[in-house]
Amino acid sequence: MTDSLTELHEDLAVDDLYWRETYEPITEDDAFLRRIVETADLPALMVALAAVTGDFSLLREDLRPPQPPADIVGEPHGGMAPDAQAAARELAFAALKQVREERLTSVGTLTEEQGAQILDWITNAANSEYYPMLMHDMALVEGKGGKPKWNFEDVAGGREFSVAVIGSGVSGMAASYRLKQAGIPHTVFEKGHTIGGTWWKNTYPGVRLDTPNYAYSFSFAQRDDWPQQFSQGTEIHRYTCEVAERGGLMEHMQFNTEVTKATYDAGAGLWDVEIVQDGVTTVRRFNAVISAVGQLDRPKYPEVAGREDFAGIQLHSAEWDNTVDLAGKRVAVIGTGASAYQIVPAIVDQVASLTVIQRSSPWMLPTKGYYDDMPESVQWLVRKLPHYGQWLRFWQHWLGVEGRQHTTVAEPGWNKPGSVSAVNERVRQALTAMLAEQYKDRPDLLAKVTPDYIVGGKRMLRDNGVWAQSLKKPQTTLVTDGMERMVPEGIITKDGVLHELDVIIYATGFQASQFLEPLQVSGLNGVDLHEYWGGDAKAYAGLTVPNFPNLFIITGPNTGHVVNGSLYSMIEYGVEYILEALRVVLQENLKALDLRQEVLDEFVSKLDAASATKAWGHPSVQTWYKNKFGRVSQIWPFPVLDFWKITREVRLDDYNKLA
Repeated sequence: MTDSLTELHEDLAVDDLYWRETYEPITEDDAFLRRIVETADLPALMVALAAVTGDFSLLREDLRPPQPPADIVGEPHGGMAPDAQAAARELAFAALKQVREERLTSVGTLTEEQGAQILDWITNAANSEYYPMLMHDMALVEGKGGKPKWNFEDVAGGREFSVAVIGSGVSGMAASYRLKQAGIPHTVFEKGHTIGGTWWKNTYPGVRLDTPNYAYSFSFAQRDDWPQQFSQGTEIHRYTCEVAERGGLMEHMQFNTEVTKATYDAGAGLWDVEIVQDGVTTVRRFNAVISAVGQLDRPKYPEVAGREDFAGIQLHSAEWDNTVDLAGKRVAVIGTGASAYQIVPAIVDQVASLTVIQRSSPWMLPTKGYYDDMPESVQWLVRKLPHYGQWLRFWQHWLGVEGRQHTTVAEPGWNKPGSVSAVNERVRQALTAMLAEQYKDRPDLLAKVTPDYIVGGKRMLRDNGVWAQSLKKPQTTLVTDGMERMVPEGIITKDGVLHELDVIIYATGFQASQFLEPLQVSGLNGVDLHEYWGGDAKAYAGLTVPNFPNLFIITGPNTGHVVNGSLYSMIEYGVEYILEALRVVLQENLKALDLRQEVLDEFVSKLDAASATKAWGHPSVQTWYKNKFGRVSQIWPFPVLDFWKITREVRLDDYNKLA
């Protein structure tokens, strides 16, 4: 099956592993179509209908979604006024009838001019600088996307060349897919037993996405039948397995194999990669190494005395043991971040008692439908209206490009404690009012759950009411005094209280700032990567580091996104830069490219200056975005458009060319 799927998609003009030639014909009556139109998201529906019918007059200028900035949540239909919505629905109803009557069950590719016409409408004539970047995810425009426009055999001139990819999470999968498209020999080493990274490792109760699902997908694998807007972890892992099968990636994977060391041989221009499989250590040589190990891989535990003394069961959210039965147990959850926010509601009704130990409370965005299934209109349209799901993905992607970044930008001269600007203060007051409403019957909890740090300083969570409900249950105790030590019976907090426990769950995150740990990497002249960084990881665009030729890092330092952009965009744009660097090495017959130190220094200087103007860079904010030196080493502080521009070209003047 894999071979046939791979051959099929290699022949397609559209770079999308989920591309369908035909859809189910519409047979429903007018009343049903009316109901769909009344409940569907209009911007995505309108562009889908224009593309299918070829009638671009549907995209009237007076019906453009205005998209006012979303301080907290976006306006329905991109902020279209009621009269505009009504007019759009009439046009959409007539167009859906046309699709039914003419039995339009497929859609042709668009010209670049037609794609630009759609962009102009759906973005409300946003800055045209965005258009090339947005075209990248518009799979229906033939020739767009990140597919390499060159082939290894054409540029290598018979040269032997191979690439090692470390990790088979979504970053490693993206790298493998593009390397395969270019025909570059490569091997993906995965220390686990399967692909998917985070999504096979994290199996804790309640694990699911906290970003809209359509936008959380590869541009080259635009699945359109997601069951929920925020899918459960098992569904995301199923997606990664499907992508690997459809893309023919498994033939490049070597599982249960850990890379422990990579050493650059300057004379040969090769990397010696040390791998351990079944207890046997071997060394293989590669021309380039791509690290796709991710930031959120190594669990972090709190520094508290006596952890080894606890007599009960200890679990970390990232190393969950599904054989442990929590029913009737006395359980503590340490942490109130993203994983705790999912675990607590999932287990609260099973346990005898639940102690939530909070260091700082999270700011939360209201998300009423966080657990909901996809609406009927979406489920029907992805089956009946060609390419609708891909346009819905594109709409969500566009809305997230700049997202809520404006709410985190510091306003010069602003000195009101607890915020960094007027809009930031407005968001703080609105979210505080929501908390007051949720906990109006529990003022004792309200004081504890109201955050005392700047909105946007840390990652915001999704709020559909279940967190408040869980904390208010009689079996739940919220503790904010901090832990003194652990003892065989449980946890003693700093107020001297012993909390007797059977199970302790660590929802305490990861060692995010320790990039590439514990991998040993030795570059030119024996320079050790971790010694070079000294705990303060820096890389040009998060991708390349001086003294480490042909070593590339996906989701490296400062490539995380918080309020704008998407994980998949940062991964894919970075991978495309790496592929271009490899093309240059091959075409110029070089051994490698080595980043110049002054290029990195200049880049980091601009990066740090930008981080200082954001909520997460404020001196008062303590967050995992910052490393032990207090420097923001995780987050991309610029518009995502800047990352796109940087990754479009490998500037040879930025590198020493090693021949």
